[in-house]
Amino acid sequence: MHAGVPGRQAPLLAASGASRTSFAASLEHLVELGLLERNPGHGHPLRPEFRLTPKGVRAAEIASRIVNAVPNDNEFSLLRKSWTVPILALTATPQRFSSIRSDLATITDRALSASLVRLEEREWIRRDINTTQRVPFPTYCAANTGIQINRAIDLRV
Repeated sequence: MHAGVPGRQAPLLAASGASRTSFAASLEHLVELGLLERNPGHGHPLRPEFRLTPKGVRAAEIASRIVNAVPNDNEFSLLRKSWTVPILALTATPQRFSSIRSDLATITDRALSASLVRLEEREWIRRDINTTQRVPFPTYCAANTGIQINRAIDLRV
């Protein structure tokens, strides 16, 4: 909708490329989060139209900047993975695995590990070994496209 797609269900479904079931669930979730609302002054009850709330406009601007930071469709597939954006949002500076895990309370160790490996393979995350302590430990920091996405998110912790 931020990119000019009308807020009617059919054009939004076509633009998203999602199945009807997952699209309907996602739409309802966005309404629950307060990012979308039904347009009260428009349309047919069986063909509802939606519009962004003020909170949704801000989220759409961030999402647009994130999408524009990704150079091509091949890279975009990684962006669509569940934990890519949240991990990149937290790694503007070097972070330990345990710090990322605690900041993303619902992520499992396995999901975080797999996500970090995928991000490192694409060089969106740089893994360094910190040897300044008695026991060396890895740190993870956004790099290349990853840092562009981090800046697009502009998370201020």
